[in-house]
Amino acid sequence: MADTADTVGEEDTAGQPSKNTRNTGSTDNAGNTGNTKDGVLAAVGPRLRELRRRHGMTLAELAERTGINESTLSRLEGGTRKPTLELLLPLAEVHAVPLDELVGAPRTGDPRIHLRPVTRDGLTYVPLSRPGGVQAHKLLIPPGPDTEPILRTHEGFEWLYVLAGRLRLILGERTLVLKPGEAAEFDTHVPHWLGPDDHRTVELLVLFGHQGERAHLRARQGPARGPGDGAA
Repeated sequence: MADTADTVGEEDTAGQPSKNTRNTGSTDNAGNTGNTKDGVLAAVGPRLRELRRRHGMTLAELAERTGINESTLSRLEGGTRKPTLELLLPLAEVHAVPLDELVGAPRTGDPRIHLRPVTRDGLTYVPLSRPGGVQAHKLLIPPGPDTEPILRTHEGFEWLYVLAGRLRLILGERTLVLKPGEAAEFDTHVPHWLGPDDHRTVELLVLFGHQGERAHLRARQGPARGPGDGAA
């Protein structure tokens, strides 16, 4: 009889669990959830700073683009200001990244890329890959006014594939016209311009690295470029 009384968690004589049986782990789970949340929020600041620097922007430039004052941006990056949805939404838009990537939300196991088009200077970029490394985009360049193309240069290499329309590609003193199914790769240190060869929008698949991302998707300073200026 003494052995039965000392047993914890055994069923009583009516077949029900003993009152001494305890549900363990609930407090630990709540604590782990809190720690995970704190860790996610703490990582937002360094991620914001890295994105801003990767895009080559100063705090003043970012403040102008987002409407958030420099002091708030500085405190966000330093971790002394709690990130809120109101602050993160314009930052995600300027940096051209999904909100879940901005806050470092855990992956759900879904491999699909959520397409969020970004418009810069009249050109539409549809991201086909997650941030980091080589970037894949679908690029739509609408026809613009019949003006003299402005050739530009920047760091890196680019690869492109024509999906629809006719692409006029100017590389230095050479002018090429690419049709659907044709591809090109070139050093972007060479002065270049690309745009439609006729009145139709040209659709491209483009690949570029961090340097190309800065050249295409960073906040531009000075007068805005129109669709007729093409892509650099």
